[in-house]
Amino acid sequence: MSPPRIETDRLTLTVPGREDYILMRDLVADPEVHRYLGPRPDDPTTDMFSRALRAAGSWHLYGYGLFLAHEKASGAFVGQLGVFHSLRGFGKGMDDVPEAGWILAREHWGKGLAREAMQAVLDWFDAAQGPQRIACMIERGNAASVALAERLGFVRYGEHELADGVIVDLLERT
Repeated sequence: MSPPRIETDRLTLTVPGREDYILMRDLVADPEVHRYLGPRPDDPTTDMFSRALRAAGSWHLYGYGLFLAHEKASGAFVGQLGVFHSLRGFGKGMDDVPEAGWILAREHWGKGLAREAMQAVLDWFDAAQGPQRIACMIERGNAASVALAERLGFVRYGEHELADGVIVDLLERT
């Protein structure tokens, strides 16, 4: 079975390839993009490579994962988003269900691209995996991501304190 490719009016969403962790490393090098992504790693290249391997594992083991988004018109890299499986150590309700997430380059904020892409991904996921509960976590203060999650049908169901004391809100779409 070939990897999925999703097209929206303005975007092409593809499964990441072997070298695409470099795109992510460069994306999160922007301090504003990285602002709500936790502590900055000592070595961003190896961190993004490890994340890429985990993302590939989600595709391999579960049949869903993160996509890379590119603008159709320009080919510009927009960001990474999708529904994936992760084990964060949060326990039942988060670790045992698919998780949604999105990271967009700052120059693409405020254009509706995250909503366009995530709605297409959620539609694809529901068709491919069957409708089911999907969770997401958003760091307190990230109002733009909370607003997007709510527009996508996510509602808050709890919170979790990370090891560094940061509080994340837990949201779900059922």
